[in-house]
Amino acid sequence: MLPRTASATRTSQLNRLVSAGSPRVLPRCPPSLGARGSLALTHRLLSTITTQQPSPLKRQPAPRATVGFERHLATVLDEPAQTATAPLYELRSFSPQNPLTVRDQTRFFPKQRVNYHGVPGDVNEMYLVFEACLQVGRLERAAQVLKRFATLDVLPPADYVDLFNEYLDAKVCQLLEEPAVDKADDIHKAFETTISGGRDFPVGGETVALLLKASLTSSDPATMQRYVKRYLSLLPKQTALETVFNTEILTYEELTKVAELCPKYNMPDNVDPETFAQQQLQQQQQQEEAAAGQPEVTTEHVLTSGEASAVPEVLGTPQKGYGLQFVKRTVSMFAGIPDGFDISTLPISQQREIQAKLERDCVEASLARWREENESLQKMGLNTSLDTPSLNSRLYLWQKDLEARLRTMLEEVEESEKATRKQKEDLDRCIYGPFLRQSNPERLAAVTIISTLSSLAMGGAHKGATISSLITHIAKFAEEDIKVQKLEAMVSKQKLRKAKSKQHNPRSVLRFTNMTASAGSGDVADSNTVGVVMEEEAWTTLIRTKVGAALLSALLDTAKIQLVREDPSTKTLVTQNQPAFSHVMQLRKGKKVGTIIPNKAVVDLLAREPIPDFLARHLPMVTPPDPWVSFEKGAYLETKTPVLRLKNGEREQKLYAEAAIARGDMDQVFKGLDVLGKTGWKINPLVFKVMLEVWNSGEHLANIPPLNPVFEQPPEPASTEDPTIKRMWLKALKNIENERSGLHSQRCFMNFQLEIARAYRDQTFYFPHNVDFRGRAYPIPPYLNHMGADHLRGLMLFSKGKPLGESGLRWLKVHLANVYGFDKASLQERQDFADENIENIRDSVKNPLNGNRWWLKAEDPWQCLATCFELAAALELEDPTQYVSHLPVHQDGTCNGLQHYAALGGDTWGAQQVNLVPGDRPADVYSAVAKLVIKGIEDDLAKGNEFAKAMHGKITRKVVKQTVMTNVYGVTYVGAKKQVLKQIDAAYPNLMAETGIEPPLVAAYVTQHIFRAMSTMFKGAHDIQNWLGEIGGRVCRALTPEQLDEFERSERFPQGDGTATDGNLTLAGTPKKSSSHKNDEILNNFQSTIIWTTPLRMPVVQPYRRHGTKTVSTCMQDLVMTIPERSDPVNRRKQLQAFPPNFIHSLDASHMILSALHCDELGLDFAAVHDSFWTHASDVDSMNAVIRDAFIRIHSEDVIGRLASEFQARYKNSIYLAKIQQGTQVAQEISRWRQKHKLGPRKELLLEKERQELLRSSNPEDVERGKKMESPASIYELYSSDQDLTVPEDLKEVTIGNVGGVEEKKVRRQREMDEEGEVDDSEEAVEHEDDMQEDDGPADESSLDALRNTNHFALAKKKANESIGSGGNKQRSFIDVWLPLTFPPIPEKGDFDVRSLKDSTYFFS
Repeated sequence: MLPRTASATRTSQLNRLVSAGSPRVLPRCPPSLGARGSLALTHRLLSTITTQQPSPLKRQPAPRATVGFERHLATVLDEPAQTATAPLYELRSFSPQNPLTVRDQTRFFPKQRVNYHGVPGDVNEMYLVFEACLQVGRLERAAQVLKRFATLDVLPPADYVDLFNEYLDAKVCQLLEEPAVDKADDIHKAFETTISGGRDFPVGGETVALLLKASLTSSDPATMQRYVKRYLSLLPKQTALETVFNTEILTYEELTKVAELCPKYNMPDNVDPETFAQQQLQQQQQQEEAAAGQPEVTTEHVLTSGEASAVPEVLGTPQKGYGLQFVKRTVSMFAGIPDGFDISTLPISQQREIQAKLERDCVEASLARWREENESLQKMGLNTSLDTPSLNSRLYLWQKDLEARLRTMLEEVEESEKATRKQKEDLDRCIYGPFLRQSNPERLAAVTIISTLSSLAMGGAHKGATISSLITHIAKFAEEDIKVQKLEAMVSKQKLRKAKSKQHNPRSVLRFTNMTASAGSGDVADSNTVGVVMEEEAWTTLIRTKVGAALLSALLDTAKIQLVREDPSTKTLVTQNQPAFSHVMQLRKGKKVGTIIPNKAVVDLLAREPIPDFLARHLPMVTPPDPWVSFEKGAYLETKTPVLRLKNGEREQKLYAEAAIARGDMDQVFKGLDVLGKTGWKINPLVFKVMLEVWNSGEHLANIPPLNPVFEQPPEPASTEDPTIKRMWLKALKNIENERSGLHSQRCFMNFQLEIARAYRDQTFYFPHNVDFRGRAYPIPPYLNHMGADHLRGLMLFSKGKPLGESGLRWLKVHLANVYGFDKASLQERQDFADENIENIRDSVKNPLNGNRWWLKAEDPWQCLATCFELAAALELEDPTQYVSHLPVHQDGTCNGLQHYAALGGDTWGAQQVNLVPGDRPADVYSAVAKLVIKGIEDDLAKGNEFAKAMHGKITRKVVKQTVMTNVYGVTYVGAKKQVLKQIDAAYPNLMAETGIEPPLVAAYVTQHIFRAMSTMFKGAHDIQNWLGEIGGRVCRALTPEQLDEFERSERFPQGDGTATDGNLTLAGTPKKSSSHKNDEILNNFQSTIIWTTPLRMPVVQPYRRHGTKTVSTCMQDLVMTIPERSDPVNRRKQLQAFPPNFIHSLDASHMILSALHCDELGLDFAAVHDSFWTHASDVDSMNAVIRDAFIRIHSEDVIGRLASEFQARYKNSIYLAKIQQGTQVAQEISRWRQKHKLGPRKELLLEKERQELLRSSNPEDVERGKKMESPASIYELYSSDQDLTVPEDLKEVTIGNVGGVEEKKVRRQREMDEEGEVDDSEEAVEHEDDMQEDDGPADESSLDALRNTNHFALAKKKANESIGSGGNKQRSFIDVWLPLTFPPIPEKGDFDVRSLKDSTYFFS
């Protein structure tokens, strides 16, 4: 092994990009592990505008952190070296006038076709192929990629040299392992032809050191001396040897040999042979020790006790597929642990070893299970190919056949790479081949089978799955598994510096360099501006598609299923071999879509149980999670998990998160997640015992579905009856089947949960957390966590207990009343409720299943049973206050979203309804809304309304609760109607027969009344939502200064050749067809997403965009794949709908994190389910004080004012497309100006851009010129000096209590489709042009009445006639004008003082 420290020198380019203290390490031998480059691949330059003040909070790096990286940030950002003295739970001040801004200055290179060598033409894909070739030792292919980089000339010289150094490093390693003259000659030739003979490449110390190392292998002294002199001459004579020495690539002996061969080059003064050798030895020892991590320990004695557990097995769902066995196999390592033994009692090193084994044990678990079952059947003399109910044995045969096919495929790849004349399939193999080589056929086969079956099961095996989704799923898991293998290889081979190289790889971390703001942006250069270069290692869409298609195609070719059926005529058994999967084309939404359909026999096996995917990497941890220190470093020990939950393609949020992490803005979020993750948990053994007994009995109890549900089949109507009745009968049958299937799936999912709970029954375990893009925290383990349903929450106990004390005993009784459903009474009444039911509590504990089952009447029965066990145990003691309690006690907010809105708007009446105002009894907003709805229905009843008559006396709190709760979070009218319909159907199943009115229409009627009640009760919240919607709408129609500059360049140089078509700088030349372009077409190319900063300084980027597509040719078919880009236009409708609720979510997330940090400071155990906070009973009073203090601190600041300031700064100097009402005086003046000048919308935009730049100029003459310029915006300004004349955004779908016209369309469409048993809720079905005035108002009683007894055929005919009558056109009611982006004034705040909630007993209770 070649010694090397982490302080190697870098090329001048790297020194410009990476700090002096941030190590860059080139990997040495062997090349099979590969090298990670320092190439700035796509040259994505992101200027991060920091606040003027230094960050007050500097996170200390954890032992596993990239220390040099953090040190450099403090230097660049001029932050104080000492840690902040302010407590973590205090809000950090930041200037909204200087928000974090990530500007995209990507250099886009024209994509070339794959060349005749099979090298792709996309820069990202070229690098990924190059990297993969180096890793698997295919240096010839890597050389071809290097050559194409040089041919395309898309990289700066310094970056190209970085790539060449990686290639050279691998070649030198190969030479040292197998010395040969021809290999050394190849190295010298490569340098002379690639670097020396090319353009002006900067040759640095690393290149020379590697070349010298190769030269010293020569057996001919003259040749050796010639090469050494040649390469040393590339460096300055005075510092040549020092430069080479500092790379630490050469040993002291090699350096001495070089000096002897070239005496005119002096050895560095700082080279001491003994010290140098000693340092090398020490470094090598340190690397080996660090690579090992901890002294080798064994846990075999713990995991293999050999004692059978006394806890009963979990009854499996009969005739299972392999999913449950997967769970059992994954957690089988717990099976040998003696009952009552807790892994947490082991040394931390052994705990971490077991945790690492859990994370690695997924693919291996599958392979072992398949193999064992196959061998077991063979020992029994059974043919595993026959039609047996076992899927596992078949999967083993599939795996072996697919493994053989993949080996053949790799041989074909090698032949294709060698082919001189490559066909289409050869070119494909050249692209995906290097990536397949990064794994081995056995694992690739297992990953392909697992991901295919899990994907089919998740979407419904009988429906099949589209090829595009399957390919993406397979490639995603293959990529993840390859990364895991690479990590394991690094650790097992003790190549720590390679792991460090990976961590410090500039393609996966941020690199900083001082720079100024981009030219032409209109911003003043800021001394705190930081340039960020960030690239990603993820496979591109093309590579994922090619790899996934190759694996899926191989599976389709090899996976067979042998069926045995009885011949109906001969009564003999007939055996037939059939493909397990078929590739067919299906019509979906009028388009032919490639689909994979499983064989019916496979469907039958898969339908018996859902398939968990890669379960082992998502189990609770048996050791405290690692602290979060970077975007993908934290939580699990070996499994890379992002701190931010992102869907595929949401890259902009990641860019902002990475920049915020680098600046220290995410420190409080990180620490808050660490607090949530370090809370220890245990399974409640008493509740688990009861639950297991219920489960194994197959009985339906609480939320556990029955094993064999019974449904009453409706009688089939006579054939002579109305066809509508027959259709309704078919729909009823379908509903029964859907319910049966749903109950079975639910039971199977619970089966997984109970298996995991049984495995962890004696263990202390932890839930690592991460956040979504709004900052809301979620536990990462998906199957067993405290955010699950009632049965999971009932199983959860804190691992640490605390004595109750007087306060704790009282809160334990209150908690019992809360989970029972008696939570709207006063605290004293709730305590009395528990005291009055002591006998019921004791009966529930002593005889939970055969007693009076009082606990089953509770709203949350399993949590109620858990509380009964805890309270009864405490009362058994002479002094109940001394009982050591482990039960989490909850404090829930009263419709927390409305609490935030009431505080933002200062709405006193609304604040009273959500318990922000102190009171003797808890206010119940749901009951208050229900009363308003009842009053509205009574008023309608007096007018003879049929819907009011149908619902009179039927409105309850439960009917309105869910809609009220979700209205503040952006539920649409259709969504609210479905919620109400669900409650009405459950409470009044015979409503149709009793009233003659269809329940969906009644639900629509009730929903209208709920929305009206909400808008009346929360006027302040309504105004805030209107304002949020208005500013969000303007942002989505705005062009930033950078986008305006790009637009101007494209207009001046439409051919992209730098030659303007018109010399006029004011109105640059445009393509001839520009006159026909609409303003919306401009916006489709440049639209800004809505971004804001939470109180914890976390940037929130809404991800809703309209992504483009790309056709990718594969071995199966041509696929149209979605290619997400930051430059994609935003989905304006989704942006507007989501902004108000997402903003509130970001506030409640900040409230929770602040509370967690403060509770941790006070020594409290803390857990949360969004707006439900948990701690020990004895600590509830302390936690309540913390919760109130955190809420007050957030809302004592001007949250809305800060948001307005941030938007003004973030979107400064932008221009947006405003709407002005037709017929107004200003509209008429603008129209006359346009008739005179006839510029068109594109030139008007450029004219306004120039006018604004002149007005902002520091030159008085330019300002005067700008004032004299006339444009539509200047005309508008003359008339709007006193008021805003623009048309407000259509916010019917955004604000509380409003029903949008679009939603009414969906109501009608759903009514039309209901009779066919399907509803089209697709986004495309409800899109409409924003500039068309809707003539559909909210669904009032008359419109609902018109829908009664009307089938969809009549509605369709009526709709068509209306369209013909109107000519199919709608007249525009306004004109478009480009205006400087401004925002409306903030709504006036009410007189509610948020500090008063400090004395509110029922704020959280």
